[in-house]
Amino acid sequence: MSNSRIQILKADITTIKCDAIVNAANSGLLGGGGVDGAIHRAAGRELKEACRLLDGCETGKAKITEGFRLQAKFIIHTVGPVWRSGNFNEAELLKSCYIESLNLAVAHNCKTIAFPNISTGIYGFPKEEAARIALGTVSDFLATNNLPEIVLFTCFDSENLEIYQRVSSGA
Repeated sequence: MSNSRIQILKADITTIKCDAIVNAANSGLLGGGGVDGAIHRAAGRELKEACRLLDGCETGKAKITEGFRLQAKFIIHTVGPVWRSGNFNEAELLKSCYIESLNLAVAHNCKTIAFPNISTGIYGFPKEEAARIALGTVSDFLATNNLPEIVLFTCFDSENLEIYQRVSSGA
């Protein structure tokens, strides 16, 4: 699954300088816990106002705003699935989050995009399965698209970093 356009790093996604960062948002898009809350705090109150105009977002879909006070030009907000045993289309919905986000990045000519570990926090998606879906979906997308040129998987902690590194190496 190795792809030279994919990079995996341990970092706070709010500090990444790139064209777009992805926010693992809730359906209201008005901020929450985890990465969503961190992005809203770092971007400033203008983000909440911009998100209010988007009128929410369905699970598996994505919407875009400017980056406001972040170093990223854009924030792509996607709503990952809540894990409910794996029998409720969770894998397809998670895959859709990545595809929808990448399509928005392409539509806005983003050369670089950073993803968090979508749905693996409070939403409870099994981390290793989520990493396989993320890496596989992005790798497949990059095989047929010139943009984005670089995709960063930004892991906030060592556990997710190790999972992504292991999955990407095929171990």
